Amino acid sequence: MHCSELSLSLLYFKKKALGTVRPAMLKAVGQALFSSGLQNPPFTPEEKQGQDYEIRTYHATKWVSTTRSGMQWDEAMKSGFGRLFNYIQGNNHNKVKVEMTAPVSCRVDPGAGPACESQFTVSFYIPEEHQANPPEPKDPEVFVEHRKEFTAYVRTYGGFSSEKIKREELLKLVESLQRDGVQFVDKPFYTAGYDSPFKLTNRRNEVWILKKAPE
Repeated sequence: MHCSELSLSLLYFKKKALGTVRPAMLKAVGQALFSSGLQNPPFTPEEKQGQDYEIRTYHATKWVSTTRSGMQWDEAMKSGFGRLFNYIQGNNHNKVKVEMTAPVSCRVDPGAGPACESQFTVSFYIPEEHQANPPEPKDPEVFVEHRKEFTAYVRTYGGFSSEKIKREELLKLVESLQRDGVQFVDKPFYTAGYDSPFKLTNRRNEVWILKKAPE
């Protein structure tokens, strides 16, 4: 099948349940994300915000990341999360446990069309105490990412998210940016989740679209 160029307005991801995650992992993550005071990546909000979105400039920081290629967003998130969870539980050369942070971000580099795989990079922000010298991962599929400063348009929404909902929220953000005549990067884009699977109310999810740099 011929692969045509894919943009944000032509997202094709299909809905798929997250499946079964190890009980010990769920318990630990639930405890971490139910507690208050989780570190978040630092950012500076712009004074001028959109009607239904924020504008944030994220500072240059280090994240621990892993990349998966495939056509199923949720499957990539599940396997990527597992790799990173093992890292913060001590699967690193220092054998140290690293505190959980929020959000869990996923960078999506879309494939060229419905028959082509996309690339998903799942990431945890590395806590401030490890920013200068992050523990080196033992898993060859996990790496420390030096994320440069970037500005993003951010749409926030509640409830339990899914591939379908992420797609809808991304397209709503695109429509808002087009309405405001804002220049943005078509791809890649990001999703972010802040809550454990156990949290039933007041859930927080985000989609991020990058601001286009001046020519």
